[in-house]
Amino acid sequence: MKIYLDVIFLLNFCFDFILLLSVSIILKRNISFKRILLGSFIGGISIFSMFLRINSLTLFFIKCLISLLMVLVTFSFKNIKYTLRNLGYLYMNSLILGGFLYFLNTEFSYKHEGLVFYYDGLSINFIFLIIFSPIIIYIYVRQVKQLKENYELYHKVNIYYKDKIYKVNGYLDTGNKLIDPLTKKPVIVLRENIIKDISKYRFIPYKTIDGEGLIKCIKTNIEIDKHYKKNILVGLVKNIKMEGIDCILNQSVVNE
Repeated sequence: MKIYLDVIFLLNFCFDFILLLSVSIILKRNISFKRILLGSFIGGISIFSMFLRINSLTLFFIKCLISLLMVLVTFSFKNIKYTLRNLGYLYMNSLILGGFLYFLNTEFSYKHEGLVFYYDGLSINFIFLIIFSPIIIYIYVRQVKQLKENYELYHKVNIYYKDKIYKVNGYLDTGNKLIDPLTKKPVIVLRENIIKDISKYRFIPYKTIDGEGLIKCIKTNIEIDKHYKKNILVGLVKNIKMEGIDCILNQSVVNE
């Protein structure tokens, strides 16, 4: 098999550029393209280490050092936590792209040398990097950003009722403005099949874009992310149309 070093370098450079760019976007590092290009260049030349006559353990440590150098050159050093976070996302993103390369290898039976896959002299990496890698990383980055943006909206909630504790997953809906018109207390919403043996209700009027009516409520104590809150009104509904969510929180309750 013929190996073209310039092609290998180009493939590795492109691969590292996409990885470093994705880390910069996800972590909002606001790094210039020059620094990303320089870090990618360092990663590109690291591919030549695969031709060194060294054992696997030594090669592993060399690759780790090169990865660290890529991160330091691209994002500079501010503190250990900052650097380790950059390095961690670099490895995590590389697993995403590397996993797809491995899938192509096993799916289409391409031979490979390291991360260089080939068949009849044609490297699949080049086609994959040029066409599919940006698409995959774009989808991945978008999903990660959405998760990070929504992370603070999810809360662990404990509801205390009749000497029992009900552990549920809560979601902070900024559109939930439901309050008791008499006491002016905010109301959170819970799936009614969570709590059993409720003996006493109070009814609170509600109005939504779908209509208006009365919602059954109970008064109880709750705990949101280990913050204990007393005498909270909990409205009971048949269903909450959010996957994995049992409770819709009220901004006023969270901020109390």
